[in-house]
Amino acid sequence: MTTADPPSSLRERRKLRTRQALAETALALFSEHGFDNTPLDTLLEEVEVSRRTFFRYYRSKEDVAFTAVKWFWSTFLPVLDETEKSGRLADILRDAVLATLDRMDEEWYPRFSATLELIERSPALNGHSLRHCAEIQAEIRRRIGAPDSLEARLLVEFSVTTWRGALEEWLPEGAPGDLPRCVQRAFAAMDRSLRVQVCSPESPEA
Repeated sequence: MTTADPPSSLRERRKLRTRQALAETALALFSEHGFDNTPLDTLLEEVEVSRRTFFRYYRSKEDVAFTAVKWFWSTFLPVLDETEKSGRLADILRDAVLATLDRMDEEWYPRFSATLELIERSPALNGHSLRHCAEIQAEIRRRIGAPDSLEARLLVEFSVTTWRGALEEWLPEGAPGDLPRCVQRAFAAMDRSLRVQVCSPESPEA
């Protein structure tokens, strides 16, 4: 899904092909028939692998469905480690998101958008998404060395929510080049929204 050196050994290349075949076939089957309506055995028969082989690569049916989402975050966390930790935390997180998107190849984008659509249609994947989101937020706080304070937790949560807002704006078209612009607009909107003031209407005259 991203540009990387291919595995050097035949064994590693076979493992990579099996892992990719499972992920790509799962996405195709789940998109066509629905995640909840597609038994794991259907995927295994299509790829011609055993349950034992499947569980060498993925923990569950939800896990294989989440391949594109997990690929983004598994790329994001090392990028965040490389990002200079100075300035506003929201800007640091925004820049790490943009740098991560710059590393994703063209094939990742349609798989990612198809995965997001699956999540919206499946209660099971929605629940899995919420758990995964909580894990990512905790890992982001650990990576940036933020204190375990209410302020730090809220800002990380705001930033992840802002990322989801960018995805909602991007999804109708899903063009790869549009997502970075959606991210920039969403983070700018988050910054403005935190300064919004609401004035109470004047009391009516008696």
